[in-house]
Amino acid sequence: MSWLSTRTYYEQINRQVQARAGQRASAPMLIDSLDFSSLARLSTREEWDHAAEVLCASARQLEAGGATAILIGANSMHKVYDRVAAAVSVPVIHIAECVAAKMAERGVAKAALIGTRNVMLESFYRQKLIARDIELLPPEMAFVDTLDRIIYDELLIGKVTRQAERELKTILTNLQQDGAQAVVLGCTELEMIVAVDANVLPIFDCTKIHAQAAVDWILGEG
Repeated sequence: MSWLSTRTYYEQINRQVQARAGQRASAPMLIDSLDFSSLARLSTREEWDHAAEVLCASARQLEAGGATAILIGANSMHKVYDRVAAAVSVPVIHIAECVAAKMAERGVAKAALIGTRNVMLESFYRQKLIARDIELLPPEMAFVDTLDRIIYDELLIGKVTRQAERELKTILTNLQQDGAQAVVLGCTELEMIVAVDANVLPIFDCTKIHAQAAVDWILGEG
């Protein structure tokens, strides 16, 4: 939900619409860019209740503005997906369900999920992949700590370093050695430091896949 991932969504959705509907085409979208400073690194029930209230209000506002489907542009915020989906009458397209469907389509049987601490450790995201009979490697706490630090202390403020790129490359190599057939980028900012198309493992970029689902909806193909 940082403005950086919002920018990525906007660009990817428009590029895909243009590629599929013609050079002069662009995507009709409503964007509610929220202040992420009060939604980062949540841990208590009260903090998550506040996040749910913010997202529900945003979803209602978008629906009132004419949106016919909604995306939550942050993996971690899907922890409150059910509450947001219940707050509106239009579909809320779940990022993990989109990723799981794409992985099942490609025949991935065993994968690793990387992202923020709550995405990697809690069930709200992982269960969507497991429901598609995709076995997930158990999260390694050393990787969890490293990724959480890189995402919150660097990527969310637009900081990209060679050190972070090296750390991610090492993590991906270790996941391959642990038996992963593919890796899910379960954070919309991770594509800033991961070479999605040139890596040791197939990379399922959640942002790109989510954006594709949005384009399918926009073009009446969803």
